Amino acid sequence: MRTLVHLSDLHFGRVDKAILGPLIDRIWRIEPSVVVISGDLTQRARSAEFAEARAFLDALPAPQIVVPGNHDVPLYNVFDRFLRPLDKYRRHITDDLSPFHLDAELAVLGINTARSLTIKDGRINARQIEGIKARMCELGPEITKIVVTHHPFDLPENSPHAIVGRARQAMAAIASCGVDIILSGHLHMSHTGHSAERFEAGGHSSLIIQAGTATSTRGRGEQNAFNVIRVSGHKIDIERNFWEPESGIFRIAGAEHFEETARGWVRAA
Repeated sequence: MRTLVHLSDLHFGRVDKAILGPLIDRIWRIEPSVVVISGDLTQRARSAEFAEARAFLDALPAPQIVVPGNHDVPLYNVFDRFLRPLDKYRRHITDDLSPFHLDAELAVLGINTARSLTIKDGRINARQIEGIKARMCELGPEITKIVVTHHPFDLPENSPHAIVGRARQAMAAIASCGVDIILSGHLHMSHTGHSAERFEAGGHSSLIIQAGTATSTRGRGEQNAFNVIRVSGHKIDIERNFWEPESGIFRIAGAEHFEETARGWVRAA
């Protein structure tokens, strides 16, 4: 069995600092196989915010798969935004914009969807789609395959946001390689969807799992939260951990259970 902790939308520069210590302690007690952070580590891509984010990551277990989000690209500094959009991210967080973890049971690939030409939306390009194929298609069915992006492939009902650009082309590659899970953020809302409900991709259905914001004060109506994903053979369990300000702890407030079938992942009876 493998256990992933899935955090997103940290937004250092706009964090609730009372959360940080309890969150770090909770993650260490979970003993994750991999920690995934799906973007927006900072609020305005300032050096001080990246330094705080780096200190937070250093306090968490390894290995880690981290991808940037649109907030990690400078907004007001036009020169940096268009000529060196992820310079500070590379300097403080990681120079690897396609991080990859592989072990005997799990493959996790990070994809950078942040772009200079959009304020909040994101895209996947053709080179990144080919990268998904190169990393994932050669792996056998005994490996649970996971792709991590900041921008989502699925949306809750009535969401005002857009799915990631070139989602359909990317989903064709994801389906052809038998990717099991897509982890994303951006929405500040917890959500689980099925790729087969939005895309026609060869009959394969991946789980699309959104994490809320782990530490930001910009909750958009949902308490700070993170996901714990437990993968065991043909079963996947998702635990939603929500912050309780009154007690000062994260508590499991919901769980979902899925099983693999011939057509992909479906909710367990």
